[in-house]
Amino acid sequence: MVSGSTVEVDTGTFQNDTVSFSSRDDVITYLIHLGYLAYDQRKQCAFIPNEEIRQELLAATKKTKWNELQEFEYQSEQLLEATLDREETLVADYIEQIHMEYASAIQYHNENSLSSVLTIAYLSAMKYYFKPIRELPTGRGFSDFVFIPKEEYRVDYPALVVELKWNKSVHTALQQIKDKKYPESLLQYTGNILLVGINYDKKSKAHECVIEEYKR
Repeated sequence: MVSGSTVEVDTGTFQNDTVSFSSRDDVITYLIHLGYLAYDQRKQCAFIPNEEIRQELLAATKKTKWNELQEFEYQSEQLLEATLDREETLVADYIEQIHMEYASAIQYHNENSLSSVLTIAYLSAMKYYFKPIRELPTGRGFSDFVFIPKEEYRVDYPALVVELKWNKSVHTALQQIKDKKYPESLLQYTGNILLVGINYDKKSKAHECVIEEYKR
């Protein structure tokens, strides 16, 4: 939360005392009652309400191992937001940064490495989406990743169909999604769908991204 993210919480288990804590949700709910955390009733999430409290909590958790986790969580949250906002250059930059930080030098230019990095990069999406489906058999082919929103988030979050390409182009990736009619099998899951094409150029080491809303 100190990185700006929200945390889902079940406030119904709290016993309204400081003795009967039985879960993480009870502790977070207690902090909400104390005013250290705010609560979004619609999304059922807790978050830090202001910078002053964030700094206090940050000081309490200021250790190297926590800093690294906080930084990655922030990157992942920003990547998801950039994807949903269709900020293609920003998405490519975040993926490139995470690719450089979390892929070994030996495996960096491996196509499977990029797939693994993409799985790690979108970890924050697990709050709103089911576990990403790898190579879901859709239409007349396979897509690399499909993110289907959880029932309670389908109004606010579109499904994501992500196609990876290696030494080709983002437009090739996007065209493949359209040609193989990937999104048609997803219509039973959600209304809105974003098509995301990502390409990595081995020679230039550049990542590119193109995002379109699926038009029926």
